[in-house]
Amino acid sequence: MVEGISKATYEKLFNHIVLCLNRVLNKHKRQNYQFIGILDIAGFEIFKVNSFEQLCINYTNEKLQQLFNHRMFIIEQEEYKREGIEWDFIDFGLDLQPTIDLIEKPIGIMGLLDEECLFPKATYKTLVHKITSNVSSHPNFCKPDKLRNQCDFAIIHYAGRVDYSAENWLMCNMDPLSDSAVSLMQNSTMPFIREIWKDAEYVDVSQETSLARRKKGMFRTVCQLYKIQLAELMDNLSNTTAHFIRCIIPNLEKKVCV
Repeated sequence: MVEGISKATYEKLFNHIVLCLNRVLNKHKRQNYQFIGILDIAGFEIFKVNSFEQLCINYTNEKLQQLFNHRMFIIEQEEYKREGIEWDFIDFGLDLQPTIDLIEKPIGIMGLLDEECLFPKATYKTLVHKITSNVSSHPNFCKPDKLRNQCDFAIIHYAGRVDYSAENWLMCNMDPLSDSAVSLMQNSTMPFIREIWKDAEYVDVSQETSLARRKKGMFRTVCQLYKIQLAELMDNLSNTTAHFIRCIIPNLEKKVCV
């Protein structure tokens, strides 16, 4: 419970700061305005053992790389055609949509994770079985090697193969807060804490027939919220003139004079 309250408080504090900044910067409430924004995001992550956090980060990077490929290669070559420029057509073969679909489609990994969260008796093993049973035929999905017994499955991303362990994914995806935890924060002796928690929703952990109900509507999983927010980000980026800054790793050791 302590970890859940800490994470929720951090999220609410972050959102409160963003809200305050937006109010200050948008004094005249302009509907159509120009802006310069900077998107700084964690790069692609490949560790020895990769968990739910790495899946979310790598999923985001797949979407951003797809946007980069479209802007830098497809649109540019279409402009060459329109202007009658002679050049050797290059087929980069980097359509990342199959991998994106593997993760975000209703019968993809995130959708199956959400579905498994609906069952009170779901376990780490039942989740892995559900995923492997439904997507094992996908060309970018790999079952674990015998020598890689720490992982449950692997995904072939644009940056390479990533081995994932699905342990704790169910809890990470639900991340529920009980009514007692929410009530505790809403009745805090600190006015600021009460303010940022005033609209909080809780999970009724006594429900066994479904994932749980909240005060306002159904409980949303981390996957659902993440996909909604990522879709909003991609829509925003698609309507901007983007300039990409690529970070180059000089060597795998990340050391000088190698």
